[in-house]
Amino acid sequence: MGHRQGTVGGFCVLRVLCDKSLGCGCDNQSVSCAICHERKEKRFCPAVHDRICPICCGTEREVTLDCPSECPYLQRARKNENVNHLRELDREALMPQVEVPETFLYEREPLMGGMSFAIALAARRDRGVYDRDAIQALTAMAKTYETQVSSGLIYEQPTTSPMQHAIAAEISKMLQEFRKTEEQNRGYSTLKDSEVLKALVFTLRLALGRTSGRPKSKAFLDFLFANFPEQPVAGAAEGSRIIVP
Repeated sequence: MGHRQGTVGGFCVLRVLCDKSLGCGCDNQSVSCAICHERKEKRFCPAVHDRICPICCGTEREVTLDCPSECPYLQRARKNENVNHLRELDREALMPQVEVPETFLYEREPLMGGMSFAIALAARRDRGVYDRDAIQALTAMAKTYETQVSSGLIYEQPTTSPMQHAIAAEISKMLQEFRKTEEQNRGYSTLKDSEVLKALVFTLRLALGRTSGRPKSKAFLDFLFANFPEQPVAGAAEGSRIIVP
């Protein structure tokens, strides 16, 4: 069977079989991008399982595309995008009014680790969780504790999505577990609401410092996943993940 000319809107319907030496007339010497169908494809995109142009890669990456973390183009882009995101970041989002001394990070290292682990745990349960969900959940909880510490009033800032609620719930569960573990080891809990506030604000700043700022960015979550591998250490028993010194 001869190779017949056949194009629809400039796209070769025989693209899979097409060989430029056969002269089908579709000009597949420059196969078009799978997203825009206009520019020449240059790279394979694991998010669409096809080849796309650099412009679509740059504009759609972590905006409309759920890019897998192992994509080399994503990894390279995150370094530059993070710098741009930090330049444009509203400083008020960092809650600069809350001081977090460096000594606090060492004194409450188990608390910091437990909070990060809680976020990673919630994110692993739902692949639709992005950096922005963690950031908004942390912001809501930090503002709640800030009001409680400064005025004694308990006014819980609402989360706006099921993903954010799940992250906040996992952090709250971790805090309860932390206090319970302290009581079991010391007979009482030393954890203060002001310390919870500092831990939340530090983790929030860490998230803002890691994310690319794109709607579907998972740079911060990937950072947590790398520090808290999914597979438990061999021989480790299930139970409390909090270690009280």
